[in-house]
Amino acid sequence: MAFLDVGQGDAIYIEAPNGNQMLIDGGSGGQILPALGGVMPIYDRSIDAILATHPDKDHIGGLPLVLERYKVGKVFISGASSNTAVYKTLEEKIKGSEAEEIIARRGMRLRLSRDVYFDVLFPDVDTSLFKETNDASIVGRLVYKNESFLLTGDSPIKIEKYVASIDGKNLKSSVLKLGHHGSRTSTSEEYLGFVSPEYAVISAGCKNSYGHPHKEILALLEKFKIPRLSTCDSGTIIFTTDGEQLAHETAK
Repeated sequence: MAFLDVGQGDAIYIEAPNGNQMLIDGGSGGQILPALGGVMPIYDRSIDAILATHPDKDHIGGLPLVLERYKVGKVFISGASSNTAVYKTLEEKIKGSEAEEIIARRGMRLRLSRDVYFDVLFPDVDTSLFKETNDASIVGRLVYKNESFLLTGDSPIKIEKYVASIDGKNLKSSVLKLGHHGSRTSTSEEYLGFVSPEYAVISAGCKNSYGHPHKEILALLEKFKIPRLSTCDSGTIIFTTDGEQLAHETAK
């Protein structure tokens, strides 16, 4: 699993042992292509599945370019819509491609191989009328044997609480991608306690205008003694696992 350095945004590349691939989000624009080029063979021009957690530009801005350059099997979306030009462009690219568009819902299991799968934990409702796009973020857990990664898009604390009320005992994960780039609006102390990760990953641009990651979140990680890795500090962050042991390396 590679947390790609795309500046102020999210993009996560996953490759199963059998070679099947998945991309979760695509950053805000053109940064996604060289970032993918750093983790995929130059001759590889296909991706089995793309998942767009929600329709904000810093998560879907680069996906139209991916759909232009790569043959994509399936595109999973949250069901939330947006009036922005980038969202409309993404919808046009999906419709103009051979990819199957699927609305992700709780209970879906996206299987990359026999032992590697992504369980959708949220949403479990129709998100098309949500006023806040962050509230509609797809939350999911990637599992490979005894190792797991909890991925949260920009889910705010109220959605974290809801997910924890349903799945609290099953949220324990090796790696947590902090919600909303390390914003104080996500990653509550209660949620962090349920997940109890070995590592926390922050995907954010250096000196971004939002002040991500917020100092309150960094203090919380210190309190729980959870090591953090940031794309700002480390560039692309790559985790590798055989399902029993976990290792990581960084681009810088």
